[in-house]
Amino acid sequence: MAVTSRRPIVPITELEHSAFCKTEDQLPSKSLAEEMVVNVRWQRIPPEYLHFSPEELDRRIGESREKLGSSVTILGHHYQREEVIKYADFQGDSFLLSREAANRPEADHIIFCGVHFMAETACILAAPHQKVVLPNITAGCSMADMAPMEDVDDAWADLTEVLGPGGILPVTYMNSIAGIKALCGRNGGAVCTSSNAKAVVEWAFTQSERVLFLPDQHLGRNTALELGVPLDEMVVWNPFRQMGGNTPEQLRKAKMVLWQGHCSVHTRFTTGQIDSARALHPDINIIVHPECPMETVQAADMVGSTEFIREKINSAPAGSKWGVGTEVSLVNRLAINNPDKTIFCLDPVTCPCSTMYRIHPAYLLWMLDGLVAGTVINQITVPDDIMRDSRIALERMLSLK
Repeated sequence: MAVTSRRPIVPITELEHSAFCKTEDQLPSKSLAEEMVVNVRWQRIPPEYLHFSPEELDRRIGESREKLGSSVTILGHHYQREEVIKYADFQGDSFLLSREAANRPEADHIIFCGVHFMAETACILAAPHQKVVLPNITAGCSMADMAPMEDVDDAWADLTEVLGPGGILPVTYMNSIAGIKALCGRNGGAVCTSSNAKAVVEWAFTQSERVLFLPDQHLGRNTALELGVPLDEMVVWNPFRQMGGNTPEQLRKAKMVLWQGHCSVHTRFTTGQIDSARALHPDINIIVHPECPMETVQAADMVGSTEFIREKINSAPAGSKWGVGTEVSLVNRLAINNPDKTIFCLDPVTCPCSTMYRIHPAYLLWMLDGLVAGTVINQITVPDDIMRDSRIALERMLSLK
């Protein structure tokens, strides 16, 4: 049992979150050298890639892709910048993309334009011969970094000691490291996405009277409320405090134990922003992601996953107005693709996901050039035992559909 509290540690990915925030509406294309002026961690790259213009990058990426043909598949997460997503063979959320890659056995190499946990998931689901690469190895995820394996192992040991075998079931959001997915697989739990969190947590309550939800407290809280769990039956687990900051009695009375993690992008959205949008556009539709805080979710008209948001807006009638609470690169893309509608990000500051934004076209070209030369750069691997147990948790999720 972890018996002492310790000083809180803020992940460096959280500290770097606002690095690319701007007051302007657009995020202009720049050479990698110009972007590296921003004070965040950048992976070192051969100097010749630093000063390529967008036109030169476009030409060279096209040439390398033509040489590689179907042996490489490029996956692009919805939150990627426009000048990267245009090269993607498939666009989607992290799990959709991972499954898509697994359905393309002819691709020996998968370039995942996303963040580290996404590339891990692709590795877990990919065929044994497929190699997954991440264009910039510093593209992590602050939410995933808020639940390091050592802290989660300590928490699980404490919870099982207090609550006994079977007294709590672990469920982890897709936005977590592979080790946590494996812990869920070993202990009867499952993975969930923002699309199916309600179904997975509902299932979890048929297996145990309590659920440990990792690593996003907001998605966990919003999901539990939707299932009718009252707030006074939820507790937050603070990994820097003894017993997560709870007494054994509080843990026994709880139905949901929420890991103290959050998304740096979605916690920027507030009820004040919604009020301002409604004041400007009385007929506006407010749609937000369930990673937003509870108060923001409850003030919105619609709440749903990235795919849900895309579907709702793309299928909406011409002339409709949308205030959107999710990552700005996706919102801007929706606005471009739906010129007959008014679509804008609720946050008045243009603040992209700082780790997603580190996937610059120059890094993508570097990966492709390496493959042309027979070199795999930035390959993501997962140990066999972690892969096996993670796959169990993923398969449990899929069996619920």
